[in-house]
Amino acid sequence: MKVDMKLEVDVIPVSDVDRAKSFYERLGWRLDDDIAPLDGLRIVQFTPPGSGTSITFGSGLTTAAPGSAEGGLTVSDIEAAHAELVGFGIEVSDIWHGPPFPVEARQPGPDPERTSYGSFFSFTDPDGNTWLAQEVTTRLPGRVNAGETGYASTGDLESALRRAEAAHQRAGHNEDWSSWYAAYMVAEQAGTELPT
Repeated sequence: MKVDMKLEVDVIPVSDVDRAKSFYERLGWRLDDDIAPLDGLRIVQFTPPGSGTSITFGSGLTTAAPGSAEGGLTVSDIEAAHAELVGFGIEVSDIWHGPPFPVEARQPGPDPERTSYGSFFSFTDPDGNTWLAQEVTTRLPGRVNAGETGYASTGDLESALRRAEAAHQRAGHNEDWSSWYAAYMVAEQAGTELPT
């Protein structure tokens, strides 16, 4: 039997807990906890919108140097996510496509085909911990269980519906659109073969 193993929490090192807390609140991430269970220990946990994984930071949690963490985020629309962070007053890199590393290989703007896993931007928190945001609309096979697919927001669902509509029209189907859309959207999230 293969047991599911999912990433739940990533500890990031910060130098000023209150400053970090203020930054992640500004991002619109959900504050899950802010506790001081023991003298000298403080634990703050945030979860990005729609994520099953949280970040934790605080005092007395890690010996890693503040600013040494690098994390990855996925977004369903790279341009909308970029605009939202800029609107929150976050300093964000320009959007690029091509490989994320080395920096010299990056090409300006989103991937012209909007290929899943092909467009990026980055930002840092006040300590210099780096976040790389990547546009993902179709998962690689095996990343998501087809029986557990879901959408984190109405915006994600709307984007998936628009992609399904475009694929449905390209395939020349006019009948039973709701069943076809549902099959397409589940296959897209699960990384399985898309219906034609």
